[in-house]
Amino acid sequence: MSRYIGAIDQGTTSTRFMVFDREGTVITVAQEEHAQIYPAPGHVEHDAAEIWAKTQKVMKVALAKGNLTPKDLAAIGITNQRETTVIWDRKTGKPLHNALVWQDTRNDRLVSEFAHDGGRDRFRDLTGLPLASYFSGLKLRWLLDHVEGAREKAEAGDVLFGNIDTWLLWNLTGGPDGGLHATDVTNASRTQLMSLKSLEWDEGMLSTFRIPRAMLPKIVSSSEVYGEARGEFARVPIAGILGDQQAALFGQTCFTPGEAKNTYGTGCFALMNTGEEAVPSKAGLVTTLGYRLDGQKPVYALEGSIAITGALVQWLRDNLHMIKDSAEVESLAGTVEDNGGVYFVPAFSGLYAPHWNEGARGLIIGLTRYANRGHIARSVLEATAFQTREVLAAMEKDSGIPVKELRADGGMVANGTLMQFQADILDVPVVRPKVSETTALGAAYVAGLAVGYWKGLDDLKRNWGVDKRWEPKMDAARRETTAAMWSRAVQRSFDWKADED
Repeated sequence: MSRYIGAIDQGTTSTRFMVFDREGTVITVAQEEHAQIYPAPGHVEHDAAEIWAKTQKVMKVALAKGNLTPKDLAAIGITNQRETTVIWDRKTGKPLHNALVWQDTRNDRLVSEFAHDGGRDRFRDLTGLPLASYFSGLKLRWLLDHVEGAREKAEAGDVLFGNIDTWLLWNLTGGPDGGLHATDVTNASRTQLMSLKSLEWDEGMLSTFRIPRAMLPKIVSSSEVYGEARGEFARVPIAGILGDQQAALFGQTCFTPGEAKNTYGTGCFALMNTGEEAVPSKAGLVTTLGYRLDGQKPVYALEGSIAITGALVQWLRDNLHMIKDSAEVESLAGTVEDNGGVYFVPAFSGLYAPHWNEGARGLIIGLTRYANRGHIARSVLEATAFQTREVLAAMEKDSGIPVKELRADGGMVANGTLMQFQADILDVPVVRPKVSETTALGAAYVAGLAVGYWKGLDDLKRNWGVDKRWEPKMDAARRETTAAMWSRAVQRSFDWKADED
């Protein structure tokens, strides 16, 4: 049997290829950033062809660094930035337009149009999702309406659609020469085109959004052998797909209802396993697929999505030039004892869960002559923790299950100041696992299960271990006061774009 499992982790800012052994240990990794394209305010794009090129590169580099060959891989899994929308020519394999990234809000007029008749929740019972610019169905509709010839070609079956998982799978398995056009249930659940109950494309949604059925991929489980790679990785099975946040849930081994994780990346995404029941949200969350193993019942989750967290640190670095490296934000924040009354609401693309306010815009409030760079840096970190607190409170309200600890992963968990404040403001412990990059690990796990590399979920649970644990230290009065100030700041950000218009 081959010794390892490979995982493609295609994220918002970069692509990685990681190789894991049976204990979930990282054997080798390679990573490449790709361009962030901002054609206009609220518009965020990626070059899908660049992403595919970077994917091929990191796969080769990682194996070379580890002195491995494709024969050392029992299977490859894929995890991806969700909702980012690609359309491409079936015959040439060339994208018809840059990919519309999940943060892109150019379809906000479509959101308003569909919400006018029935409100933002008119499709929630069917799809689990509110109407929002976030999800890929209305991004696809925008592309069909604005890319010359796209709709006619799509109706003729000559244009294909997919989130990034589908784009990579199609290219890995042959592209124009017989590439597999499929997506797993977790990614399909992010389009607002799939029924949560049937796990199939819903004809009513396709008709309402005017999406040609011929361009949609086949919906498959998260863990099964879809096919084999071509080219340099020929005959290696592609055997698992999970959207990035579901992959982190799986990598954190949150297999029991009530277990929750939060991934601290470009955005923040908290998910709670709710078992085989799709729990409708009344508190501003979304109901989504957690995962579905081959031949088994689907597992659902509640999710709270936060658009801007790690991206706010990047903004501090790239736009304001207050720091030279993202890691410097912690030391800068450490130059002050608290936020000095400064609160930063990073509603650059509106607010996601639990507010879903498309017209919200970013603000810094509470500034006085006392405030300095350290207070700004601390407010940047605290914004992530405050937003997470709102989401977890909504989860507890919807599920009726109190969160007893939060499993944390992603790039920002290296920031001890943030993790301690997160535990303080939540009043529950925050736990970082030994393998903090659980997104790629989750993709490896579902691929490995499909080919028998791991025998079952118990094998995966045995791999999970604690690296560091932060206990809450803040007194209750201070916690409630600072949280109330945050809420006041958030309310002031609401509907700024609508007022401006």
